[in-house]
Amino acid sequence: MDIFDILTMLGGLCLFLFGMNIMGEALERRAGGSLRALLSRLTSNRMLGFLTGLAVTAVIQSSSATTVMVVGFVNSGLLTLGQAINVIMGANVGTTVTAWILSLSGIQGDSLFIQLLKPSAFTPVLALLGIVYYMFLKDGRKKDTGLILLGFATLMFGMDTMSGAVKGLKDVPAFQQMFLLFTNPILGAAAGAVLTAVIQSSSASVGILQALSATGQVRYAAAIPIIMGQNIGTCVTAMLSSVGTTKNAKRAAAVHLLFNVIGTVVCLVLFMLANLLFSPAFLEKSATFLGISVCHTAFNLLCTAMLLPSGGLLERLVCRLVPDAKEPETVAELDERLLTTPAIALERCRALTGEMAGAAAGALHAGAACLLDYSQGLAKTVRECESKTDHFEDILGTYLVKLSALQISEEDSGEAAMLLKSLNDFERIGDHALNLVEAAEELHDKNLRFSDAARHELSVLIRAVEEIIGLSFQAFRENDLEKAYQVEPLEQVIDDLKEKLRIHHILRMQQGGCSIESGFVWSDLLTDLERVGDHCSNIAGCVVDTAHHDMNSHEALRSVRVENESFGEQYKTYARKYSLK
Repeated sequence: MDIFDILTMLGGLCLFLFGMNIMGEALERRAGGSLRALLSRLTSNRMLGFLTGLAVTAVIQSSSATTVMVVGFVNSGLLTLGQAINVIMGANVGTTVTAWILSLSGIQGDSLFIQLLKPSAFTPVLALLGIVYYMFLKDGRKKDTGLILLGFATLMFGMDTMSGAVKGLKDVPAFQQMFLLFTNPILGAAAGAVLTAVIQSSSASVGILQALSATGQVRYAAAIPIIMGQNIGTCVTAMLSSVGTTKNAKRAAAVHLLFNVIGTVVCLVLFMLANLLFSPAFLEKSATFLGISVCHTAFNLLCTAMLLPSGGLLERLVCRLVPDAKEPETVAELDERLLTTPAIALERCRALTGEMAGAAAGALHAGAACLLDYSQGLAKTVRECESKTDHFEDILGTYLVKLSALQISEEDSGEAAMLLKSLNDFERIGDHALNLVEAAEELHDKNLRFSDAARHELSVLIRAVEEIIGLSFQAFRENDLEKAYQVEPLEQVIDDLKEKLRIHHILRMQQGGCSIESGFVWSDLLTDLERVGDHCSNIAGCVVDTAHHDMNSHEALRSVRVENESFGEQYKTYARKYSLK
């Protein structure tokens, strides 16, 4: 083996790692909706949590990424520690999928069917399809499909390059001695742990082991302990990600480490005893691609079978190792660790924006009630809700900007833009609710009172505003286009009501029915309530624009007045419903 073989091996390794990374990221973007659906099914059910961890890891091709995501969930309060344990165990089994894919490189045989199964036969076709999808198709999802195919082709090409380059190592005495050394189970496990900790991917380290097995010098006696050690090395990523998190998030990372350490120690002891007592002949055989995949899967399944029923015991153990903090901890509402899985991070943003919408609606309802019947309790509620909307706007705005800067799917990018545009509208509705309270306090403090006619008209306008909030917020939460299209005719009715109420109040002041001082308050109230309708229109517009994949200032909603045949009928219905007579 000369210097050129070494360079070829390094080049193959780089292509292998690059292909795995590209394929994993593209798979994650392509499966964004599926990942969000899987997240929504996370419950305390042990088997469901296990299967979720398995499925997510099989999709994104990285148990490390899944575990980091779980640490972020626990830190954000989305998962309990007990739920996280089940998902982590599933992730360990899901990571074995990669080894099975890579084992295709080791297929031997002369028949046409076997030849077609070899990566050298089908990866050029996949690469050709991938480049056509990526370069010549405009749809974002199809481009991601192209990247998946290109990533897979690059990965398999790198694997074949590595395997071909290392074959010369079989004649290198130092290489033979190294793998004889690794037949010591403890040294083999340590080597697997170190290699995986360095590249932070057990899937990649198993792939490297499979490539080295092409030399014929890697015996099962060395390969099995190395595989066991790889499970410990993959914990490094999660442990690093847990720095600065809550105690429960640290415990989730510690569970991942304990699970792998306990499983490795038990299996390593059983392996050493079996080797000592029975000296199985297959341990002296040269490991194959397929054999390594079988050992990797069998080891992870055995660890899971041993420890999955003991999830409660693991939870109690880790709670002793990482005791509760002396002071209450603040849960991170948006954890940056979730950005490693943008589809999940986006779902968390949507959930928090929903909470923000609830706070804004609560503020408006309480503010309107306070206006009609002043109460210090209602005023306090409005201020608390308005403060929440300010807080949500700050954290969500910053987080969504970071999320939008990542390489995400076209669909997710559109949704992130919609959320960003909606934040200001929700926050402004909270501000207008606070304005209503301040107007109510001014009326109360100055002992001012609107006439009965004015109060009746105001109650009509408030009812219309409360309905438009309900329509627009429901449209936002459920992506309901039908509800979104109902907002614009109601917003027009609110605009008309504002003008009528302003004129009627001027006439009352001229007739001495209302004071000039209360007239100033009245004018401000009308402006606030009318602008709430405008913000609701903006929110509904974002829903429509997102559905039409066009974020051009919700022109789609503005065209409702011209294109929607039911607009006139809906306007008349709302006008009758909120008539001042």
